Amino acid sequence: MPRFRVISLALLSFGALLVAPAQAHAALPVCQHFYTGTIPDRPVSGGHGNGTTAPAYSVAGRLPAPTGINGGLGTDGKVTFTFNRVTGAKAYRAFKNGQALQWISDWGQTTLTVTDSSPCQGAHYQVYAMSAEDTAASSIGQITTSFRLNASNQLAAYTLPVGTTLNYRVSAYNDVAQTALGYNAGTGICAVDARNIPWGTRLWVPGYGHCYAADIGSWIKDDIVDVWFPPGSAADNWGIQRLTLTVE
Repeated sequence: MPRFRVISLALLSFGALLVAPAQAHAALPVCQHFYTGTIPDRPVSGGHGNGTTAPAYSVAGRLPAPTGINGGLGTDGKVTFTFNRVTGAKAYRAFKNGQALQWISDWGQTTLTVTDSSPCQGAHYQVYAMSAEDTAASSIGQITTSFRLNASNQLAAYTLPVGTTLNYRVSAYNDVAQTALGYNAGTGICAVDARNIPWGTRLWVPGYGHCYAADIGSWIKDDIVDVWFPPGSAADNWGIQRLTLTVE
């Protein structure tokens, strides 16, 4: 009889191990928008483009994105992952939902590791390499695809499928500076809520053209995207439009 009790307990323990990952993932808090202040309503006003089509933003010539991202949610409640070294890189930067998560200087360590001590449901983890230990736009490499926890609490590549349509409000901005990702703002760049649209996603915006998700904004939340225009009247003329965007 004691033997059967031991076996039964062992089976229960094994069963607990099987279900624990899914339970742990479900228990994570929902990812919140990074801006906690009041966001005013942005009603659709209508508007129009400037008559030209924004070309696809090019990331050619930048260091390639790191590969080999591997890890997941541990029993310590943290998401930890490693990735492969990029030839020519001096440092790396990891992001979660478009927010800086960790800076890693490459001093020759055996393993390049990122740790998120406060994970949340559906978080997008992304990394880029840098050719210098600075944040100059010219040193920043290509961003990886997004990685999210799957049902087994392991990180898996995640992209919005090509052809996916999004019914969003689209506004305009003309800031002349580096984007939150680090590239220089310019035609073909757009700001997104990175909880919903991972950086690096390419969208077709009717009346604007191609846009590359590489920025965020305090008021860019939920169903809002900002497309970039050069300083001038074009941004004002665009207004706020309700459009169907298509993932390219």
